[in-house]
Amino acid sequence: MTKDSIGENCGFEVHPLRGRVLAEVHARPFTPIDGLKRILHFAFMTDHDAAEKARAALAAFCLERAVPAPLPDAKQHRAMLSPAILRWEHHGEFTTYTWEFPQENSGDAKEIGAFRPPADDLAKVMRMLPQPGPLLVAVDLQILAEQQAGEKWRNLFSPSELVESEVMAGGAVVATDFYADAFGFVRLLVLNRTLTPIEMGALVQRLLEIETYRTLALLGLPMAQMLGPEIRRIETELPVLVQRFRESEGFLASRELLDRLTALAADLEASASKSLYRFGATKAYYELMTLRLAAIGESPAPNLSTFAAFLTRRVTPAIRTCASIEARQDNLSRKLSRAAQLLRTRVDIELESQNRDLLSNMNERSQLQLQLQTAVKGISIAAMTYYLAAILHLLFEGVHEEFPLLNATLATAIAVPVSFGFILWMMRRGRKAQTPDPKSFHDH
Repeated sequence: MTKDSIGENCGFEVHPLRGRVLAEVHARPFTPIDGLKRILHFAFMTDHDAAEKARAALAAFCLERAVPAPLPDAKQHRAMLSPAILRWEHHGEFTTYTWEFPQENSGDAKEIGAFRPPADDLAKVMRMLPQPGPLLVAVDLQILAEQQAGEKWRNLFSPSELVESEVMAGGAVVATDFYADAFGFVRLLVLNRTLTPIEMGALVQRLLEIETYRTLALLGLPMAQMLGPEIRRIETELPVLVQRFRESEGFLASRELLDRLTALAADLEASASKSLYRFGATKAYYELMTLRLAAIGESPAPNLSTFAAFLTRRVTPAIRTCASIEARQDNLSRKLSRAAQLLRTRVDIELESQNRDLLSNMNERSQLQLQLQTAVKGISIAAMTYYLAAILHLLFEGVHEEFPLLNATLATAIAVPVSFGFILWMMRRGRKAQTPDPKSFHDH
């Protein structure tokens, strides 16, 4: 019976993501680690395409050695490459390769030696696989029995930066200085006392995650340092623009200030969108690192820092710097938005005032044009009446030649008001014919 068929056998419709959700709880179980081991852990930054290529390369690598290959949609895979063991994992923005090598135990502590052979010699195996992306994390972790390590192992680390603590209720001692050695590896030494293989596997996985998440969390610091001067420039320029806003008047000045504010807001939003993911990831990785530090159960060694104390003192300021830059971005965004809104309001009011003045001027010009049209119409009526009366007078004089009783002058005088009324009637009729009927609009 498969996990996805449980609900079906009970007569229920199964959610399509139920299997993936159930499997996620068991996605990264602790792998038991027994005896003395040398572990090399690498983390490469990868996008989706690079991760897919890395999975395909790993599958080909495994098939060439007759070991099971990862499934097409697998997020992690463990390959038994005797005598080494490879654990591959794909995360959101990075991919990890963890190589586990047996450490021969001849019974003589002097022959075992910490971090020998050099990590670079062992890393040759890793180079058999193509590098999936830029290398970010490289850890050289060695597990020794405490009674075989003696006291000289502390000479492997910087005395001023040595971090040492008992973990897992005193079942082991872990030490590092968080410096990269000559081959670029951060060394972690685990001295086992009483831990069982499963406890050792849990401890090793948490230690590797602490170093991985610690490094990933600090990726936000360079971006915060890069954005700092830009944000400071905007913080300095904004009060100057606000002061100019208080002192300036007129549409052109307001429009110029609004354009400058808009440019500042665009610069800020560009930087904020660029850093949004990185700062969010920094916060998430820091929280994961803090959880892993709490899980190993540290107790301090005399006069030495624990992992939690050291990383809190060194990493927390960087995380707070990122949080401060993000908070300043949010605060600036709100201030720019308020200032731009005030300026837009002033510009809108000034535009409305200009529009009102423009409409008033247009109304005055319309009145003048109407008066001019009225005067022209009156002159036109008088002129047409004059010409019509002149034509009628000529007509009456011609008739007077045949009928002397007709007084041409009197007839013309009588025709003048009649002509005037006729012309006025004709003009009104023409104007009425050109005016649309309001009822026709209602009909349509």
